[in-house]
Amino acid sequence: MRLFSKIFSGVFTILFVWAAFVQYNDPDALMWYFIYGIAAGASFLFFLGKLNLLIPVVLTLAYLIGAWIFWPEHFEGVSIDGGNIDNIEHARESLGLIINALVMLFYAWRVKVARALNI
Repeated sequence: MRLFSKIFSGVFTILFVWAAFVQYNDPDALMWYFIYGIAAGASFLFFLGKLNLLIPVVLTLAYLIGAWIFWPEHFEGVSIDGGNIDNIEHARESLGLIINALVMLFYAWRVKVARALNI
């Protein structure tokens, strides 16, 4: 499980950096740089074995709250097929935040297990 966790966190460090990078043309790019940059930083700290349990717990809650705030009033999916672009964009943003939350929840669980087992 330790090897899987290392690979998982390494992959998500890269994915979160990439997610931040592709926000360059978004009107609120700075906010998304921050959101994905924090996730990348937490992933990298986990990869190094230096992530404190409080960080992924707080980030899980923050990302879930953000997903709830951004959730569209009317869900129309995530592909642009003639739907309201604002609803589609909000759905994409919310789903991205849910992915962030799930990754942080995994980190919190692994840090808690490692602490309990003294590894």
